[in-house]
This record gives sequence, structure tokens and C-alpha cells, in this order.
Amino acid sequence: MKRLSILAVALALFAIGCGSSSSSTTTTAPTATGKPLFSAVLLPANEVPPVTNTEATVNGTATITFDTTKDAAGNITAATATFSVTLGGFPAGSAVSAAHIHEGASTCACPVVVSTALAAGEVTVANGLASFTKTSITMDPALAQRILTNPAGFYFNVHTSLNGGGVARGTLVRTQ
Repeated sequence: MKRLSILAVALALFAIGCGSSSSSTTTTAPTATGKPLFSAVLLPANEVPPVTNTEATVNGTATITFDTTKDAAGNITAATATFSVTLGGFPAGSAVSAAHIHEGASTCACPVVVSTALAAGEVTVANGLASFTKTSITMDPALAQRILTNPAGFYFNVHTSLNGGGVARGTLVRTQ
């Protein structure tokens, strides 16, 4: 039995030593997810009309990732979105109340097409900062295709109790 143990250890050491004979080290770059990724720089000056009250210092970023299913012809048959939003510059007493994608030019107050479905009080503002992530938000496949085709025709914005029409917005830019 002792001989078998020694043989097993020897074989294990031999197997470890039989890796690649190359002395060079290769580094593998992280692979992209392949999922469409969008960003938006959120600023009060981008709102229509621009925010000029105590929340005019708010700023942030939104990152939106699409997860799509396509048929054999390449048509989107199902789509969801994940939203990651980080904001700063809030004065004391601010409360985030909504966030979503609108379809239309950056110069209009256009209709909401994808809501993050934030619940009242879901986002906490502490020390002037707020952030949230919403996952698996269902989207209409045709809408997902329109955003993919023309992200600049859509904007993302965040609303607060003080600025019900929006406190900060930014046009979508495809980054991946």
C-alpha cells in the first residue's frame, strides 16, 4: 500500500511538471461580454428646462447593458436591460424618485420608453451621493432595436422630489 502511495505522488508530480514546455508567459485579455453597452453623462444643464435650483450641482453617469435574444435571421425577439447609476452633488434633503430612458431629441421633454421601476424610497441619498442598480428590466424587442440603431435618439434621466421633470439627463452613447 505504501508503494502505491509513493507511486501516486510521483505520478502527480510528473503530471504537474508536464505542462507547457514554453518558457514565455501569455496574458489573456478579458473578453467582452458581447452585450450592447451604453453610457450617459448626467447633468442638470441637459434637462429641459435646465435645472437652476439647489440641485443644479447634481451630476453622474448611467451605464445600461442590454441582454438580447435573437432568432435565426438576427431579429431581436426578447430584450432586458440592466441599469447602473451613480450620482453625486446632491444637497441635503434630496430624494431620487424615478429614472428612465426617453425617446427623442436631447432638447425635448419626450415620452418615457423604458422605466427602471424605482420604488419610493428605494434610492438613499447620503452625504450628497446616490447610486442604484436595476436588473432584468424587460424591454420591447422593437424598441431595443431602435436604441441599438440610433442611441443618440434616446436619453436617460433621473428625477427627484424637488425636480419632478428631471434633475439630470444625458444622451445615450453606445460604448460596446
